[in-house]
Amino acid sequence: MKVKPLHDRILVERIDEEEKTPGGIIIPDTAKEKPSRGKVVAVGSGRKTEDGKVIPLEVKEGDKILFGKYAGTEIKIEGKEYLMMREDEVFAIIEE
Repeated sequence: MKVKPLHDRILVERIDEEEKTPGGIIIPDTAKEKPSRGKVVAVGSGRKTEDGKVIPLEVKEGDKILFGKYAGTEIKIEGKEYLMMREDEVFAIIEE
């Protein structure tokens, strides 16, 4: 199934954080926080202004991003978990 977000929304797949600390301690699943990094899977057409113009989004499919701990709404599509959020909930695009 293909999902196309509306307007300024984006569909994000979380990227799992490291399982170990820099000191080599393994973090158990119960102590892990949800990752605040993700990969953009789909984007909407852009934000509409009051006069009807469409401003394209800065993020695009395939971008890796940083977002807030409580950003977006969790949804399941074909058994996989994703986040649906607005572009303004994105803090940064990760350039590697």
